[in-house]
Amino acid sequence: MRSSMPVKRLGIAAVALSAAIGIGFAASRSSAEEVRAIPAPVADLAPSGEQETVVLAGGCFWGVQGVFQHTAGVTSAVSGYAGGDKGTARYETVSSGATGHAEAVRVTYDPRRISYGRILQIYFSVAHDPTQLNRQGPDSGTQYRSAIFPANAEQSRVARSYIAQLDEAHVYDAAIVTKIEPDRAFYPAEAYHQDYLTLHPNQPYIAINDVPKVEALSRFFPDLYAAKPVLVASAGE
Repeated sequence: MRSSMPVKRLGIAAVALSAAIGIGFAASRSSAEEVRAIPAPVADLAPSGEQETVVLAGGCFWGVQGVFQHTAGVTSAVSGYAGGDKGTARYETVSSGATGHAEAVRVTYDPRRISYGRILQIYFSVAHDPTQLNRQGPDSGTQYRSAIFPANAEQSRVARSYIAQLDEAHVYDAAIVTKIEPDRAFYPAEAYHQDYLTLHPNQPYIAINDVPKVEALSRFFPDLYAAKPVLVASAGE
């Protein structure tokens, strides 16, 4: 599990153990690498404005945020918490696993440049493994669950349809466990969690678990990969 500090303070043995777990996670997904560019959703949303927002959870928010900060058409990706109450939306409390919150990322995008369906395609392809229940790689607990917090009923409908489409096509070796959790507020995380992948690319946890996700985005979705990330700090979030 990650420390509550902005940078893990682990001994050499702990770093080695974390690396071993992380490498195991990567290995567990290596057999699925050939299908990371999964089919796009059959159902999608038509653009309805200049900005759309969806909240996505898929394990540690550092990696999910990093992926969408490098996605063309995304104008903002903010790490935070969703699924619980405002009073418990703090890292130390959420890390207990007892708040109902998931580490999540609020993704704001321009639907004229990228559709909601394509956002979901990236989410299910490279941002996380949607078949892992209440965990992602070395992190375990309900705060690391796979979940979509839709902004409206149409987003929920498309997400449910897409999950059914992928399950019926047996895209993964196991069933998708992603939850659809509507009507949940999002609370931005502490400042030290924002832009974490960009600011700390060589931190062991990031290098092992998260940088490969951004690399996969560039390989499988070259048309949607933005080399220069959109940063929270520069936006004054």
